Amino acid sequence: MADGITQAEYWNGEVGTRWARNQAVLDAMFVPLTEALFARAGLAPGDTVLDIGCGAGATTLEAARRVGPAGSVTGADISAPLLAVGRERAEAEPPGSASLRFVEADVETADLGRFDHVVSRFGVMFFADSARAFANVRRMLRPGDRMTFLCWRPLAENLWVGVPRDAVLPLLPEVPPPQPDTPGPFRFADADPLVALLRGAGFDAVTCDALDRDIVLGQGETDAAAVAAATHVALNLGPSSHLVREAAPDLRVRAEAAVAEALRRHAAGGAVRLRAACWLVQAG
Repeated sequence: MADGITQAEYWNGEVGTRWARNQAVLDAMFVPLTEALFARAGLAPGDTVLDIGCGAGATTLEAARRVGPAGSVTGADISAPLLAVGRERAEAEPPGSASLRFVEADVETADLGRFDHVVSRFGVMFFADSARAFANVRRMLRPGDRMTFLCWRPLAENLWVGVPRDAVLPLLPEVPPPQPDTPGPFRFADADPLVALLRGAGFDAVTCDALDRDIVLGQGETDAAAVAAATHVALNLGPSSHLVREAAPDLRVRAEAAVAEALRRHAAGGAVRLRAACWLVQAG
């Protein structure tokens, strides 16, 4: 993210619009991780649920299907373009589904009601003040209830990010490392500070389990088509896309060639599969 740009500006600008256009690609890529999230969350019919950083609504709609018509789900995000997609998708849900709403809100400060469960798929790493945000979430949870979320483990363990990133870096000037404890995908790569943060925010029981899944970065009728699709994801949607977002055309062409060559080694059966490494966290 560019210096001086707030998270709200970032996700309501070109990046949020691009993610909204590609929501189907992102949802398909994260299916194995989404399944693990909901298997751990254990939502039940009639539950009330808050989905933090709901994006284009895939996890919000999945929560709604699980809690049924007696339940209710609130999807919260700061990105208007992504929320617009979520609302469109909600309108296509069958009659008799759970009560469902999407709200443009910063969960760090907003009071959105009281909930039996809070879930989040990679939405908790971007708060300006994580301690304040988690304390606010704790206040919105009913006593004895819990939050379940996914966040990324270290970059080095996430090959779906590292393989294309390592291909691009030699083409660029030195890239400064991210500042510690600042909003970003790998903010909670170290589990111990995260667990301490959650306990400091009022959560008594915290578990933080490693979750590894192979995800499909791109697929197609041939391996070549899969590599092309995966290269598009890596350079336009993945965490390293900012490295070349404003690159000159010749550098962009060289980056695409380098990433495609790196991803070709991971293509088989019309798909590019790479390891994703997360923390599956539950706190109550």
